[in-house]
Amino acid sequence: MLSEQSAATVRATLPAVGAAIGQITERFYARLFEAHPELLRDLFNRGNQASGAQKQALAGSIAAFATYLVNNPDRRPDVMLDRIAHKHASLGIVPEQYPIVHEHLFAAIAEILGDAVTEEVAAAWTEVYWLMANALIAIEKRLYEQSAQTGWREWKVVERVEETDDVVTFKLRPVDDGPVPGYRAGQYVSVGVTLADGARQIRQYSLTAAPGSPERQFAVKRVTGDAATPDGEVSNHLHAHVREGDVLQLSAPYGDLVLEDTHAPLLLASAGIGVTPMIAMLEQLADAGHGAPVTVVHADRSPAAHALRADHEAYAAKLADARTVFFYEQDAEGAGRPGRVDLAEVAVPAGTRAYLCGPLPFMRAVREQLIAKGVAPADIHYEVFGPDLWLAQPAQAPAAA
Repeated sequence: MLSEQSAATVRATLPAVGAAIGQITERFYARLFEAHPELLRDLFNRGNQASGAQKQALAGSIAAFATYLVNNPDRRPDVMLDRIAHKHASLGIVPEQYPIVHEHLFAAIAEILGDAVTEEVAAAWTEVYWLMANALIAIEKRLYEQSAQTGWREWKVVERVEETDDVVTFKLRPVDDGPVPGYRAGQYVSVGVTLADGARQIRQYSLTAAPGSPERQFAVKRVTGDAATPDGEVSNHLHAHVREGDVLQLSAPYGDLVLEDTHAPLLLASAGIGVTPMIAMLEQLADAGHGAPVTVVHADRSPAAHALRADHEAYAAKLADARTVFFYEQDAEGAGRPGRVDLAEVAVPAGTRAYLCGPLPFMRAVREQLIAKGVAPADIHYEVFGPDLWLAQPAQAPAAA
């Protein structure tokens, strides 16, 4: 993979690049959007840019990839690359965009590090970049070829369901009345909307019905934001303006947090709106007659805030050997256990495969508790909504995802 000469140079310069990677990514995005403002308007998540989350995620992925190559010169971190490629494919990223990123990223590195970027250093980090970029291009090409849908497709809202005060489910059918391609439980679709200022913003939402449904179905939680940090501008648009009969643009389904064909015991742990991929997984398990133990763990503010709770309970009840354990910070009496997730008294069978979705602190806490109970790190898989900030702290990154 990485040449010996470049590996030595990257190893020697990784501390300096790592220390400055935050400044580098900040300068990179400033240069990129100055040269290509349409990318911020119509492709990149403006909320993540304003909050700095996307900068952190990019910095983490670059540092994690370079560190992996230095330590494992004959291999590549396919788990990390697959996750990024699925997100890129859902956005419609094309190979022609990678040279643009290279141009502005390496100009930013030169600006921040100055004379430290010799020809040798530039060549070594260019090799790192194109190893990562070409791997992503290849994976994304395969994903596009495997998809039954090319580009964006129009879907009409056929039903809108108010799940809680801040969560709405949308059910859609294709405008062209054509076939509905399959997907895997746990995957998501990108939804593109045009906002009041003319920007076309894209967000990903997990599908909440099991594969085989004639519809696309996803739940959207309203996110609070403001003018300075426009988090939630798409979710608020969907809540306020999209009704039955309206049309949305959806990508093909993507995502690597999917159930494997296994008879192993399972644990599905979620918090907040992270419940959405778990609902599709539970329905699929119920439809398939999964017979091994299934432990369903969920954490939320209160029973009233627990979106899709009825589905959570109903699908679990259809399984031969399943139990639900719900944790609520408020009003837990009679509905669940009080406080945050504590697996101390939750039985976790040997050989359990775990799937996690929710805020990072929640997933880190659950992962630590599962490992303490003997679950193999390689059997713990996770999904992050938004930029994968777990990669921004590679020393704490999970061994498998």
